[in-house]
Amino acid sequence: MTLFHLFLVAVIQGITEFLPVSSSGHLILLPKLTGITDQGQTIDVAVHIGTLFAVVIYFWADVKTAFAGILRLIQGKIDTQGAFLALCLLISTVPVVLLGFVLHMFDMAEMLRSTAVIGWMMLVFGIVLYWTDQKGETTKISESWSLKDAAIMGLWQALALIPGTSRSGITISGARLLGYAREDAAKLAMLMSIPTILASGALLGADIAVSGNTLIWQDAGIAAVFAFIAALFALALMMRLLKSVSFTPYVIYRVIFGVILLGIAYL
Repeated sequence: MTLFHLFLVAVIQGITEFLPVSSSGHLILLPKLTGITDQGQTIDVAVHIGTLFAVVIYFWADVKTAFAGILRLIQGKIDTQGAFLALCLLISTVPVVLLGFVLHMFDMAEMLRSTAVIGWMMLVFGIVLYWTDQKGETTKISESWSLKDAAIMGLWQALALIPGTSRSGITISGARLLGYAREDAAKLAMLMSIPTILASGALLGADIAVSGNTLIWQDAGIAAVFAFIAALFALALMMRLLKSVSFTPYVIYRVIFGVILLGIAYL
């Protein structure tokens, strides 16, 4: 892959990962709409890992707390805030890991990477985002995250394996419906992305190691760095805007983009 192609993929991923507009959907559509070579799922995962480091740095205080809690969980103890946060993150990741493993084992992921599927998911889950954001109350904050809410949000997050859904968007929808404020819903969605991206990266990384393709590692590394820079900027901007802006602008974008994609797919 050329440096420009890697840069383009990374910037698209970095900007759209934390906006509820489906980064994976945009990455899949890039080659379909421009005619350039499909970057493949390996590069897709690499740029997701780049955004992972952006999340870790931006929410470092929470990540450090959760990491310390992992050590307590290993000892079978849930007696600290960190241990409870780590357990919630673990529970919220189980559904997406299980469903992702099934899709991977039966080679079903490629079947979902179509313009029609992405268009429908952009449209349908854009409307879902609007409905949950308008209906959702503001009765909870991220510090009150419970095991039950983590499990429910984990089920919502698993839907994001369908391209066009948006992992952040669907998880935020679930959180808003549970009563979390917009900023807190976004924060929990971002924290949930950490173990999810780690799991997907480990799965695909094992496949690359078995294939023995060392050149792809170089391209993946470059793409990850570009994605990290773009993602850190986009994340900081989105969290600031959420103080005064609802999710409606993203919904409008999703609906318009979804309709255009369906027109391309069927006409």
